[in-house]
Order: sequence, then C-alpha cells, then structure tokens
Amino acid sequence: MRRHAWHERPDAGLKGHRLLARLGKRVLRPGGAELTTILLARAGVTGSDVVELAPGLGRTAREIIDRRARSYVGVDSDPVAVDAVRGIVSGRGTVAVADASATGLPAGSADVVLGEAMLSMQGDKAKNAIVAEAARILRPGGRYGIHELGLTPDTLPDQVKTGIRQALARSLKVNARPQTVAEWRTLLESHGFVVEHVDTAPMALLDPRRVIADEGVRGAARFVGNLIAHPDARRRVLSMRRAFRTHRDHLVGVAIVARKPA
Repeated sequence: MRRHAWHERPDAGLKGHRLLARLGKRVLRPGGAELTTILLARAGVTGSDVVELAPGLGRTAREIIDRRARSYVGVDSDPVAVDAVRGIVSGRGTVAVADASATGLPAGSADVVLGEAMLSMQGDKAKNAIVAEAARILRPGGRYGIHELGLTPDTLPDQVKTGIRQALARSLKVNARPQTVAEWRTLLESHGFVVEHVDTAPMALLDPRRVIADEGVRGAARFVGNLIAHPDARRRVLSMRRAFRTHRDHLVGVAIVARKPA
C-alpha cells in the first residue's frame, strides 16, 4: 500500500535533485560540502555584498550568513525555495523570485555572485545568459564563484561526453549539461572574467562516505530511512547512483572563482 501511494503521488516523477531533497538529502552539490567551503573561502564572502543565484534549500545561504557577509540577496525562480531561504536569512538578507538570467538587481551592486549546481542543468544559451547577468550585477573587481558538475579529462571525446550527458538525463530526469573544466573556464572567460582559482573534488554525491560527511550521521540515517520506507524512490536513487558510478572516472565536482576586471 505504501509503495502504491508513493508511486501515485504527484512528486513521484520529480527531477533527481528535488527527489533527493524530499528524501532528506540537504547537500546536493557535485563536490559536496567540502568543495562549497573552499568556494566560499576563495570567493571572499566575509564583509562582502553577496548575491546567490538559485539558493535552493538554503544550505549555502546559511553558510554565507554565518561567514558575516555584509549583505545577502538570494534569487530563485521557485517560490517555494524562496520562502524556505527567507526563513533562513530572515533579518540578515533578502530573497526574490526571479530568473538567474534576469535578476532585476541593479548593475554593479554585488561584490560576490555565487551559483552552485545550476549552470550544469542549462543549455548553452541559458548558461551564457546567466554568466552575462552575473557579470552585469558585479562591481569591477568582484568575484563570480561557481560549483558545478565537470567532465574529465579536458580531452574527453565529444562522443563520450554525449553518452555521459544522456545517461545523466535518463537517471536524473533533467537535461544535465556538464562541461570539462577547460570548457567551464572558457565560458567564464568569454564574458570577460579572469579565472583565479580552480578546485575539483570527486563526484561522489550518493556514496555512503560522502553522504555521512555531508549530512552527518543523523542526517544520513534519516535519508537511508526514507529510502527504505519508499521502494519506488529507492529504485530511482539507486539508478542515479549507478549512473554516477558507471561514469565516475569522468565526473568531478568543480569550483571556480573568477574576477571581473577592475
């Protein structure tokens, strides 16, 4: 009966990241919480006016606030996500419903713009529009930090890239478009950014050790308990994990910090 109920629920066909969030997964970044920590340190959020694009569950928003950013503005197209992040940054920041490619924010109003695990889900046109918007709202000398899904090595044949993207799209139910590290650099540089830092980490989102490291023992136990309770969801998550493991030699989390020239 429980299995049938889960299958019939309107969220049974959710995109992969939304399904994982519903099951209790709080860290949904390709390189895990550790790579996010590196990104925030490299970007220099302390004392800065920070804009976060697509903050999602608000995990990184909380870290930005804890690092004493001078101001925080979150921008997300999902009203539910906006409400959730508002609760986290209440009194210390604001959140608006808008598209990452057209935030409506004033030009030159931010020292730091951050985006995690969102460009990877966009086609080339949308990627360029979002990066162009980040460049617009940054002050001269400002930093743009991204944490995305990367392909490795840089010499990976196009046919292999296509096969990996198709496998991810099938398991995640979203048109995942990861790029090589060199391609991520080229994207940023094509909009005038100067890349200053590049860090990578294994793409191990659903490996037990990473789940415990990211979620803590209690959070990992809650996630596993939800998987046990919902067999249909468990099958989908295991399908995602198989796709990640099948292509693990060619998948990485990549964090890049680039500067807008003064």
